Amino acid sequence: MYTTTVRTDFVAQHYLTVPNPGPEGELHSHHFRVELEFRGPELNEYDYLVDIDDARAALADIADRYTDATLNNLPEFSGYNPSVERFARVVFGRVTERVADDTVTELTVTVWEDDQAAAGYDAAV
Repeated sequence: MYTTTVRTDFVAQHYLTVPNPGPEGELHSHHFRVELEFRGPELNEYDYLVDIDDARAALADIADRYTDATLNNLPEFSGYNPSVERFARVVFGRVTERVADDTVTELTVTVWEDDQAAAGYDAAV
């Protein structure tokens, strides 16, 4: 299985909406790092798994969308607790809409909210 990984980082804000979230229930910022790992068993005719420029462009769109944003105020989080797990799922959906190389069969999105804590979402594409 081949893999290609790209990543970016940005600062965004959120507050958790679960019962008794403690200090996480107050608006606060995270320096998020988003990693995309594309996987597939074959390369294309140019010996690429994924066009890395397309992958980087998808990440640039993610950073543009979420830099300095309050996640709770965005429609993709409406009705959801804006956890780092939910954020990973949201990023997965946005990336798979944009990057659709036939050789990519799986995508893992990992969202780090700091240097010690991350959550991910992976599935077939």
